[in-house]
Amino acid sequence: MKKSVILFSGGLDSTTCLYYAKSKGFQCYCLLFDYGQRHKRELNSAIKIAKIAKAEYSIARLKLPWSKDVLTNKNKKVPANRRIDEIIPSTYVPGRNTIFLSYGLSFAESIKADAIFIGANSLDFSAYPDCRPQFIKAYNALIKSLNLKIKIEAPLVHLSKAQIIKLGNKLKVPYQYTWSCYNGLKKPCGVCDSCKLRAKGFKEAGLNDPAL
Repeated sequence: MKKSVILFSGGLDSTTCLYYAKSKGFQCYCLLFDYGQRHKRELNSAIKIAKIAKAEYSIARLKLPWSKDVLTNKNKKVPANRRIDEIIPSTYVPGRNTIFLSYGLSFAESIKADAIFIGANSLDFSAYPDCRPQFIKAYNALIKSLNLKIKIEAPLVHLSKAQIIKLGNKLKVPYQYTWSCYNGLKKPCGVCDSCKLRAKGFKEAGLNDPAL
């Protein structure tokens, strides 16, 4: 059976990626990251979903002490009701996907995996530069230069949130257990970028969000 590493946060996109990879016949190994983010709520969701999907999981722990972004600095306030545009927001963690993919590549080499799945998407997103198709293409070129037969798969990169949710609905993704909110509250805040994009996606897909 083909093997894949899933860069897994327990959010809507990465969970859809996990179930997409499973539908394509991959044996999935979820790689979770504890990188000093402002809450552990998403990690708890990721562990729960990995178990439901019967996928093995590992947690990589790292620190980014130089980072000044909102997601790794609890003293900063998460922006609320921001107009989502092409300006890179304060929630962007510099180099995060580059770092995560590097860990994923190391993991993939060690288990002789065929692919690394990442839930990046470039339509309904918060202007993160490392979620764009050209970034994925460049990283695949880097891997090829190492003479490795591992491919970065970003099946959601050209999809809107509504399209992702419709795909996940067909794949029976347990969205009720996913966590997208930047705040680690008991319930999603509803006003951060991630909550707003998620709500927009479910509305456009004509579905209710089971996590609410």
